Amino acid sequence: MKIALANDHAGFALKGAVVQSLRDAGHEVVDVGTQDEAPVDFPVVTQRVTNLVLQGEAERGILVCGTGVGACIAANKVHGIRAAVIHDAYSAAQSVEHDDVNVACLGAWVVGPKTARVALDAFLSAQFSTDPDFRRRVGQLAEMERASTPSAHLAREGRPGHVVN
Repeated sequence: MKIALANDHAGFALKGAVVQSLRDAGHEVVDVGTQDEAPVDFPVVTQRVTNLVLQGEAERGILVCGTGVGACIAANKVHGIRAAVIHDAYSAAQSVEHDDVNVACLGAWVVGPKTARVALDAFLSAQFSTDPDFRRRVGQLAEMERASTPSAHLAREGRPGHVVN
């Protein structure tokens, strides 16, 4: 599987182990940074990964920051991305099977290399369930996403194209 990977400075300490684990499992890694511990804002590197996933240049994405939470919040701001913090195998697998998650977020301050490997293996081997309940719920998530876009709000207010600064 082709995986887009990014980290901020806080995630740099875990990144090497994550890359090695992914490659050992036979995955192709597209590493879009950062390459050292110099401060970088997690929304910047998150957007690199989400762009690759949305453009179909990567099947899934992985983000590594201090806790995984900031990167997860940033990724979930992107239309078409469903991200989850995965610090254990069960949550990692279920996030894909039940919620069709396409970006996994790890916290370098929370998990070590072995736990990260187990969680990533579960995330990458899981497939979205064909169960109608899960499909319906993910469809509802997509509808919530569409309904919350600025253009949807403006249209509901009868102001198509009007942008407030």
